[in-house]
Amino acid sequence: MSTSELSFRQSDRLVFLGIFLVTLGLVVGLIIPFFANPRMGLSSHLEGIMNGIFLVILGLIWPRVKLSKKWMTLTFWLAVYGSFANWFGVLLAAIFNAGGQLTVAAQGKKGSDLAELSVNFFLVTLTLAMLLVCTVLLVGLWHGRHRSF
Repeated sequence: MSTSELSFRQSDRLVFLGIFLVTLGLVVGLIIPFFANPRMGLSSHLEGIMNGIFLVILGLIWPRVKLSKKWMTLTFWLAVYGSFANWFGVLLAAIFNAGGQLTVAAQGKKGSDLAELSVNFFLVTLTLAMLLVCTVLLVGLWHGRHRSF
């Protein structure tokens, strides 16, 4: 498969996964009052919508990104992981009343050690993933800036 075929396939998948994540965010919005920490439920709702929109936009610009197949594949999966981990990690914090590292959103509430460990795992890994995604995207967009029509 050529790099451009891979790019268009991944582009379609990013748009689909983005709309799927927006849908998950909307569903979470319907059940906010039922969470142990409704404020974190609201945060998860917003994370689902914002990260879903990010994936859709990423899918739309994906064909402009010029990277090797290896970097395209790695960046694709890191973007998907980071977006869904952001929504899911905050959702876990809402369910288990955790999020000690999310001081404002968690309103000072702290869950069990396991819940805090799980939420922190997602927060740290998604942060690293998304920083790498954005850095690689900047390089790929820079390389793709001189397109011929």
